[in-house]
Amino acid sequence: MQKSKLAQTAILGALLLGNTGLSFASSAKDQTSEHYRHPMASDLAKRDKNIHWPDGFSPKEADLFAHNEINVDASCAVVWEHIVAAQDWQRWYPNASLVKLPAGASKLESSSVFQWRTFGFDIESKIVEFEPRKRMGWFGYVPGKAPNFYHTWYLVPEGSGCRVVTEEVGKGADAQKFREMDESTLHRGHALWLEDLKWVSETPAVVTGLH
Repeated sequence: MQKSKLAQTAILGALLLGNTGLSFASSAKDQTSEHYRHPMASDLAKRDKNIHWPDGFSPKEADLFAHNEINVDASCAVVWEHIVAAQDWQRWYPNASLVKLPAGASKLESSSVFQWRTFGFDIESKIVEFEPRKRMGWFGYVPGKAPNFYHTWYLVPEGSGCRVVTEEVGKGADAQKFREMDESTLHRGHALWLEDLKWVSETPAVVTGLH
């Protein structure tokens, strides 16, 4: 059953995410139906007012923005462990690969700087907000250049489950180009991330061994 789900995830990821690099967004636009189009204005209207944003990265200033959330039938502690176990992302989320954590680190921590590939781009991310089992935020950028994206996670316990919110702001020419090609690509990628996070958090230990 686990292998079947992983296969389905890979197929869905290919359909939603398309190819790599700048061709990624246009391919996704060609391959996906109107069902998957999601205007940025809709996400801005739904943004969570409890999320913390660094100076210069407010959603109001964004050239690209995505809001996604999902309810998970597992505790926020369980969900959190899957988020910080970044080297395992590629085992259940097809839009993440080549994750490299700091030397000696087994998971993301406060102030971690890590490298990975997502949406077809090789990037570096630096964690600047880290409140275990509740909040995490990181800057994303091409190594050696100024940060131009900020991604945040916000976990809220609801009964025995967890409401998971993730939002991202993009600024500058790269974000503008991404939006011009298909402004819903970021939303679709994060929707897939949350669906897979829900699945892996609700699935027994045989999937990743984290429970």
